[in-house]
Order: sequence, then structure tokens, then C-alpha cells
Amino acid sequence: MEILLVVRLCCNCTYALLYKPIDRVTRSTLVLHDLLKHTPADHPDYPLLQDALRISQNFLSSINEDIDPRRTAVTTPKGETRQLVKDGFLVELSEGSRKLRHVFLFTDVLLCAKLKKTAVGKHQQYDCKWYVPLADLVFPSPEESEHCPQVHVIPDHELEDMKMKISAIKSEVQKEKANKGQSRAIERLKKKMFENEFWLLLNSPAIPFRIHNRNGKSYLFLLSSDYERSEWREAIQKLQKKDLQAFVLSSVELQVLTGSCFKLRTVHNIPVTSNKDDDESPGLYGFLHVIVHSAKGFKQSANLYCTLEVDSFGYFVSKAKTRVFRDTTEPQWNEEFEIELEGSQSLRILCYEKCYDKTKLNKDNNEIVDKIMGKGQIQLDPQAVQTKNWHMDVIEMNGIKVEFSMKFTSRDMSLKRTPSKKQTGVFGVKISVVTKRERSKVPYIVRQCIEEVEKRGIEEVGIYRISGVATDIQALKAVFDANNKDILVMLSDMDINAIAGTLKLYFRELPEPLLTDRLYPAFMEGIALSDPAAKENCMMHLLRSLPDPNLITFLFLLEHLKRVAEKEPINKMSLHNLATVFGPTLLRPSEGESKAHLTLASDIWSHDVMAQVQVLLYYLQHPPISFTELKRNTLYFSTDV
Repeated sequence: MEILLVVRLCCNCTYALLYKPIDRVTRSTLVLHDLLKHTPADHPDYPLLQDALRISQNFLSSINEDIDPRRTAVTTPKGETRQLVKDGFLVELSEGSRKLRHVFLFTDVLLCAKLKKTAVGKHQQYDCKWYVPLADLVFPSPEESEHCPQVHVIPDHELEDMKMKISAIKSEVQKEKANKGQSRAIERLKKKMFENEFWLLLNSPAIPFRIHNRNGKSYLFLLSSDYERSEWREAIQKLQKKDLQAFVLSSVELQVLTGSCFKLRTVHNIPVTSNKDDDESPGLYGFLHVIVHSAKGFKQSANLYCTLEVDSFGYFVSKAKTRVFRDTTEPQWNEEFEIELEGSQSLRILCYEKCYDKTKLNKDNNEIVDKIMGKGQIQLDPQAVQTKNWHMDVIEMNGIKVEFSMKFTSRDMSLKRTPSKKQTGVFGVKISVVTKRERSKVPYIVRQCIEEVEKRGIEEVGIYRISGVATDIQALKAVFDANNKDILVMLSDMDINAIAGTLKLYFRELPEPLLTDRLYPAFMEGIALSDPAAKENCMMHLLRSLPDPNLITFLFLLEHLKRVAEKEPINKMSLHNLATVFGPTLLRPSEGESKAHLTLASDIWSHDVMAQVQVLLYYLQHPPISFTELKRNTLYFSTDV
């Protein structure tokens, strides 16, 4: 045990002393490159930045020259050099189940492998699952993909549940470290976190990446990001432009090639946060506001749009999409989005040409047939984005330039409920004030938004989950606040996701949550009760204790969300999905009532949020609740809570 501990310490020290300094220089070089790009040539710091960049690049060049060039290549028994071009972890759908594979792309072959289980102290090795010579590799067309087996997608609520569990464990780890807890307890928590993150990594991808061997065998990978799929496809197609010959590897050749993978690999660890070092950046938690302005550099007119991806829990997910700008070479979107970040470090922008050819459209919802015109990625530097001002930038991709602006709001700032100074509007004004002024039981804004969603958005995929354009939401907010007579006309013309977003924003900006600050602790205690009868009595009693405007509005919203969930086969929004979206919005206490000890951003996504979701889910799963029945039963219950 002592020898193993010494070996492990030595390995860690070697990693810290040899790799980390070089890694820091590499990162600094990238930062210097970006600084130079945005620094005017006449600025006094410009020559100093040039010198610093030159010194960094020279240092990295000298390091690269000293590295044995065979590190990236393997020599076959025939004396040929086979170069490693790209490698990474992908999820393969094999015999109906998901398997994590390490995929290696060489200059003439794609090899899919998995790490063998080896005894402690022995060298790790890969086991080859299959390989395809690039000369025999083809990508099935969308039409051919229709005959492939359908991908079983894990329900969103299961993925969200797992994210919350991971966040809760992260909070426990941080608390143990802060209290200088036992290392065994921390290791147990980290092991559990790794298991949960591994499950998420395995079950979240849903975008199919199909590979076919001309000799008849087909393979299916599942990816979470179209950006990643495009990278693999482009790297393979680039190599296929060379004069490649078909071949069959002998058992010896395959053994040599597979044996070289461990030394040649560039991706060493499964991309989960539990594999990160303690001193690595935890990423950003909060909301990134992005305005996609415009793009130029297209050679011919096309129907163009952009999507935005950010990394979260070790993988990238698509978070927003601009509208399609039709028949243009210079689209002017000028659309703003609010993207939630969960430990994110990178932002990706993909530019697509929209496909309207019905013969090419695939029945599989996850098969993206639109053509990627360009793609780019930037690091989310906490220092650069954590300012109150907008930060403007340009991403260059395949000769195309996409102009965008962004600013970041930390989660603690975004969760504040601030009363409006202008009490004549509806946003940021107490619900009792609004209903009294309107002489209504439910605020006009709630009634109109719900009516419009039920009229033309109840079958919209991802309704309430997909972000509406922020500028459209702000326009609707201004119209409702001003009580403009053109509200109905504007609602009928507005994108349905913007209307859904306006309703969510209204509840989020209430100076006090719909279910009130006073009752919040009681709701948290009630949902934790294990006895079903006691829980039923408590949860119904709490509803009776709400002020009438709050209760009537809550029941009105509850019935609407149930109707939305009835269309789940079409809109993909289950009761659990809706509870995840609305739970924190309806229950999260105002700033004065929130817990002062929640200093870690990830804490907010742990116990409290899980409980808030469960409270709303309880009422959504409950048989219809009548206001009249509730009030009739008030005679038999005390309203003191």
C-alpha cells in the first residue's frame, strides 16, 4: 500500500512539474493571441504583447522539437507510417445498448476501442472492437438513415434529475473540504459523483453519427453536439481526398496498431468534472446573454441561421437558435438570447443553411440535415465576460465572420427578485396589487399568454423549455407594462417561444414568489414528509393558506400546465419537465428570505431546487384541485402555518 501511494504521489508530482507548466504556457499563448487581435497597433502595450507572444511561441516550438516525432505515429510491419489525426471518447450504440468507446482516427483507418480491465500495477491496454479502412468508409445519406434503427432517447426529466444529484454531491464535497472532513468520506462522494457523471455522459447524447463499411457492416455513434459530429466527419472526409487503398489488417498488424493507441492518444481522461484537478476552473454558473448580430463572407445567397452551444457536465448541448434569414449573403439577425450556464467554459456558434427540400428531411427528429456552413468556438474567460457591459467579438469560420456580443450575469445576481419602482406596470409588482387594479381574479398577462400558448403553441416541441428571443420578450414586457391597446395584435404576430418566455419572466420577476416567502419553509417541510396522508393534508393546507389572488392564479396555471403535458408525445414536455422549468420560478424566495450560506453557485442547483421541483410536481400529479372545495374545507382547518 505504501509503495503504491509513493508511486501515485510521484506520478502526480511528475504531472504537476512537467505537464502543467507547459499547459499554462499554451493557454497564455492563446490569451496573448486574442489580446493582440483586439489591441490597436498604436497602443503602447502592442509591442510588449508581440514580444510576449513571440517568446511563448518560441518556447513551445523548442518543446515540440524535443518530443520524439513517433509519438503521433505508428510503424506497421510493412514499414509504413500511420499517423494519428484525431481521437476522443464517443458513445456507441451496440446491440441495443450504449457503450463508451475511445475512437482513433489514423491517416488510413478509423479504429474503435475500449480500455481493457487490467490488474493494479499493470500497463493499461486497448481492446479493438472494430476498424474500418477509410477507403471503405462511407456516410449514409439521410434517405438511407431512415432504414436504420431508431435511437432511444432518455427522457429529459431523468437527465435533469441526474444533474441535480451531481450538483448535490458537489456541494457535499465542497462542504467536507471546507470542514476538513475525512479523506475517505470525500473519496466516497467523488466515486459516487463519477458514477453519476458517467451515466449522464453515456445517456445524454442523442444526435446520430452513422458510419458504414462498404463491405456491409454499419456502426452508430450518439453525440450531444452537431459541432462534434461535423468535426469528425470533416476530418475523415479530408483524409479520404488522398489516394487511399482498401486493405485488411492481419492479426499482428491489428495488435501493433491497437497496442500503439495507449501511447499515441491525445485525450487521456473521460470528460467528466470529477476528473478535473482542484485548481482547475470550475467554469461559469449563471446566465450568458448573447446577441448574434450578423454574418458575412458567404459566396452565394442562402437561407441562413445560427445555433449556440455551451458545455455542461462534461459535454456540449445546443441552447439557442436564431430565426432563418432567407435568400441573403449578409444575414442581419440582431437576436438576443439568455443561456443558462452550468459550469460552462466554452461557447460554440454554428452557422447553417436551412434545408427546405422535403425529400431530404429525415423522420428521425435528431437527424440534422441542414448544411453546416461554418463553426467556431471561444473560451468563456471569467474576467472578460463578468462585466456589466457588453463584450463584442467576432468568430471566423471557413471564411465566414459571425459578429456577436455577450455579457454574463452570475446566478446569485440573476436570482434576485427586485420590486419595480414603477407600480403602474405589471412586472415586479405584487400580484394582489395587479389583480385589484385590473378588477380580475388572474392577472391579464397570465390569461393572455396562456390563451395564446394553448391556441398555437401547445404542440410546439420544447414549449417553455426552449428560450424565446430576449429582444422579443423585452418588447412584450414593455407592451404589458404600458397596457398598450396593441397587445393582442402583437401577441398574435409574436413567436410562441417569446410568449412562453414572457410568462416565465413575469413569475420570475414577481417581488415575492407566487407561493409566498412566508410559506416557503412549510412547503419545503411538507414535500419531505414520508407519510402520504400527512403529506396530502399538509400540502392542501398550505394552498388554503395562500392569499386568494395567488391561489387562483396558481390553480389557473396548474391546469394549463397539465393540458400542455397531455400533448407530451408531440411537444416532448412531460409533467416533470414543466415542474423543472416552473418550480424554482414559482417558489424561489426573494433575496431577503433566501439562505445566506449559499455561497457556491452549484449549491443553488442542489437540495433547494430539487425540493422546489418536487413541490410543483406534487400538485401537477394531483387530481384536479378546486378553489371552491379548498375554501369550503378552510372551516375545518386552522390557517396558521
